[in-house]
Amino acid sequence: MESDREQRFDAFVNGYRDRAVRIAWRLLGGDGAAAEDVAQEAFVRAVRGLPRFRDDAKLSTWFYRILVNEVRRHQRWRMLRDWRAGDREPDAVADPITCGDAARSDLGLRRRIGDAIAALPRGQREAFVLVHLEGFSVSEAASATGRAVGTMKSHLHRGLASLRARLADLAPGGERSAEETR
Repeated sequence: MESDREQRFDAFVNGYRDRAVRIAWRLLGGDGAAAEDVAQEAFVRAVRGLPRFRDDAKLSTWFYRILVNEVRRHQRWRMLRDWRAGDREPDAVADPITCGDAARSDLGLRRRIGDAIAALPRGQREAFVLVHLEGFSVSEAASATGRAVGTMKSHLHRGLASLRARLADLAPGGERSAEETR
């Protein structure tokens, strides 16, 4: 007989699997196969750690912390593997959330925005993805990444400034200075 916590986690896995893959995909810079693997490993680690879950936080917050840590673990492993093999970048895979024909029609724009997000430093990318793309509150994102709320706000500010600078020519009126974007 499953405990109440295990039943909630089973329901969570069924309800959040796609979101976990999407978050991993975005944090990994578009590597679809790695995102699937990372999400699966995060769920496995969560199931193993479920007896230690104390209900101090929401189950989703606890799991997303595991997922972010698994993404970081995978990035360290990939960096070491690529360094040893001399590879620099894996082939990018299309966004798993393609929203119909309109989204498919401007693949170049989507790729450019994705590349700009992928080029952000890890902390800024995590903050941007979790808050602006996944709808986490700043405090939820801070909890999921193990950072202070103030640090998360700083990463968001710097990440947005960097994205504005990288994508300035896409704004109406062309390139704008950093002062004009504030």
